[in-house]
Amino acid sequence: MKLTIYYDGQFYIGLIEIVSENKLKAYRYIFGKEPKDQEVLDFVNRNLIRLIESKEQIEITIQQKTQKKITPKRMQRKVSKELKQFSVSSKAQEAIKAEYEQRKKEKSAENKQLREEKKAYIRNAKVQKAKNKHKGR
Repeated sequence: MKLTIYYDGQFYIGLIEIVSENKLKAYRYIFGKEPKDQEVLDFVNRNLIRLIESKEQIEITIQQKTQKKITPKRMQRKVSKELKQFSVSSKAQEAIKAEYEQRKKEKSAENKQLREEKKAYIRNAKVQKAKNKHKGR
């Protein structure tokens, strides 16, 4: 699991990437203003698991490299390099985009159904009104 916090020009956003069994899931959490260390820690301890459990995400298959043992010095260099550069995984962006498209399709289908129900209701009301007029009510 990897949490990356970046500034997108308007808000600070936390990007959570979870890799398990060669599948990647990505979640986005909007912090708003610049989060303090305590806010990030509270998010990780309290809200992170709830966020992951509450959302149904699309998994993207990835090719995972075999991990060799990394020496502590190399790990330290790698961490400092990652801290210096801004990077949002393109796979994570792809996963978030796919999830967004899925929600958009679901919302569109739901709205279409509501429109159809409204049309049917209005049509039934008109028919009923015409019947009542015909019966002299």
